[in-house]
Amino acid sequence: MVGKVSERVLLREGLERTDNGMKLTSWPDVTPINQKNYYTDYMKRDDQFLALRLQSDATRDRLVQSARDRDRILSKPANGESFLPIPDLAEDDGAATPSAGIDPSRIIVIHPGSQNLRIGFASDALPKTIPSVLATKFPQTESDMYEALPRRQFEAKTTEQQYGEEWSKKYQKLCAELKSDMRANKRKVLPNSKELVQTFNRRAEAEIIQKHNDPLEIEWTDIKALEDSESPASCFIGNDALRVPDDSEPKFKLWWPIRNGWWNEDDYASQEHLFDDFETLLDKALRQELGLKTNSEWQQYSCVFVIPDLYDKKYVEQVLHSCMVWFEFNRVCFVQESMAATFGAGYTQACVVDVGAQKTSVTCVEDGLVIEDSRVNLKYGGFDITDTFVKMMLYDNFPYQEINLQRRYDFLLAEELKAKHCTMSQAEISVQLCQLHVRAPNQPTRKYAFKTYDEVILAPSGLFDPSIFDNSTKLRGRRKLVERSYNAYDVDIPDDPAPAAQLAILALVKPSITSIANGNSQLPHEVSTPSKEKPQFNFIAKGEGINGTPAESHAGSPAPEGSGTPAPPAFVFGSGKDGLNRDSPAPSVNRAAGTPIPGQASQASQPPSGPVDAPERSAASIAAERESVLPVVPLDVAILTSIQNAAKNDDKKLRDLLGSIMVIGGGSKIPQFTVVLEEKLKARRPGLIDRILVSRSARDMDEQVVAWKGASVFAKLPTNDSWISPFEYERLGERTLHHKVLWAW
Repeated sequence: MVGKVSERVLLREGLERTDNGMKLTSWPDVTPINQKNYYTDYMKRDDQFLALRLQSDATRDRLVQSARDRDRILSKPANGESFLPIPDLAEDDGAATPSAGIDPSRIIVIHPGSQNLRIGFASDALPKTIPSVLATKFPQTESDMYEALPRRQFEAKTTEQQYGEEWSKKYQKLCAELKSDMRANKRKVLPNSKELVQTFNRRAEAEIIQKHNDPLEIEWTDIKALEDSESPASCFIGNDALRVPDDSEPKFKLWWPIRNGWWNEDDYASQEHLFDDFETLLDKALRQELGLKTNSEWQQYSCVFVIPDLYDKKYVEQVLHSCMVWFEFNRVCFVQESMAATFGAGYTQACVVDVGAQKTSVTCVEDGLVIEDSRVNLKYGGFDITDTFVKMMLYDNFPYQEINLQRRYDFLLAEELKAKHCTMSQAEISVQLCQLHVRAPNQPTRKYAFKTYDEVILAPSGLFDPSIFDNSTKLRGRRKLVERSYNAYDVDIPDDPAPAAQLAILALVKPSITSIANGNSQLPHEVSTPSKEKPQFNFIAKGEGINGTPAESHAGSPAPEGSGTPAPPAFVFGSGKDGLNRDSPAPSVNRAAGTPIPGQASQASQPPSGPVDAPERSAASIAAERESVLPVVPLDVAILTSIQNAAKNDDKKLRDLLGSIMVIGGGSKIPQFTVVLEEKLKARRPGLIDRILVSRSARDMDEQVVAWKGASVFAKLPTNDSWISPFEYERLGERTLHHKVLWAW
């Protein structure tokens, strides 16, 4: 071992130690924190959020300005008279937001739908309603590009072959059930009514009416009236677009930016074209319907935008981007349809059933806020009734066999026939002689006489048996152009809302959805110790063909769609009074049908000996599989599913919601619709017959404009924290929605 070497030797060898006082690195020294006691206030104070800070600053500025105005009035009396000081108005939260004192005529309320766009000022009594469609120059019309609606095989020899044997059997089954139901209700039923209608329609001939003898001649759109006939971007919107002649030269094609309540990705080739058409539709509506001709005027207006209850986040973000960048509105805020509907009807608590043109939504609202787990979105509506009504009449030898809903004038004719003849009252079902006039461009008017019988009630009854609708193309093109939204912090997890009620509907349509969601999680009832079963509600009447209906998730609001998120289990159908199973051990079986509950049969017979290995699935693949399922179930089942997930086993809330079901939307304007819906619900829940009440909106308001009217009422509230300013959007972009919307984003 070498001993200590002297400094003289190190100096001679050139190895002496020197110290010039310089640090080894320029990085600052960080003192480790005490792990036992440390604290941070990062993102815990309101002044650390831009949205809340701006709101507080604006409130303070308003108070300072009001104090200055008061002092100025007191210091300068007019004509020697002193003014009395103006008392401060008492406010709920002590201070008003900058939304106080807004002129309602400076607020634009927009409610887009699949078939109609409603737009107007908040000060208007009713909105302007125009079809949500554009017509642009195109080599082919929509009737040339797509197969005819209703879909049928034109080369088929028999009627059953033309419409398919499966659909024909369904239709004949519905006819037989209606006949037996009418006889049970002591209604008069002629035995040969169907044959009378078919024979008359088969022999009916068209009567030609010359142009000078037609008092209701249609004004077709003059294609030379385009703003710039040479520009390919010039287009017609609304009623002008639907009245463009199909045989015009050059040809025009109709574009519908929204279909079935979401973006119409099937008809568009690019995302830019889709978004541009949507913005163009709103742009021309502002100019033509509201009289705001120049872009500079838009900056002086605020906008309230009505969005679906169960929305796609990408849709809301794109709307916000359009309002801020394209239209440059002064401020923007969002309100959900059901929440707006309760504002319009004056209800504090309701189950809102919105039957639209192509989608039906069911949502429970309490104290002005949507109950998130109760949201249900079904993909059928008034247009499906129109399509099925025409299909049933064609099956019964409707004299105008060439009708095609892809043609504009036929589409308007079919909507007119549905509004005029469809009903849900059995008292009006008899052989009826009707007339229709086919007014096509550049052709003489044709008058047809035809008879109807049970088609007028069977088509709208499809809301309670949607298998009669044509659902084959509603998912076509889904996610072709617009990707789903993903979590900002975990980019592999989708974060579009997934309410428990909607997952229950999907599990009813495709039971494997439940097993997929539960594949990687151990459910609490898999232990050997029996637990007390929570009450479950009977939503299916005895004798129905459906063996199970999914129930709510008892874990509160569901997390983002991931592999570990359990889906709601299947409903249990009990035999007790009002359909509740009390104090019964878990798991149980279906006593009424004697069939084990789906997903619980193996657990009832023998408990699992150990964890079952399930294949790992990514959250994105699970979300994609859920989106591949079309949410289509009977409307009464959807309503009861929504109410159960809103009530959360609270019997009082359950009864309150069952007694405040409000029906809105254009599809609900069919006569006696609310009466039939109430009867269906009472049949499902016989124990609560005296509690169930279905009503239309209050104040005799048109069901189609209730949501828009409620949004206009919401826009005029003196205290509203949900306004988004251009400055906030410039700094935060879409992230500002997290702090501004009135629900959990």
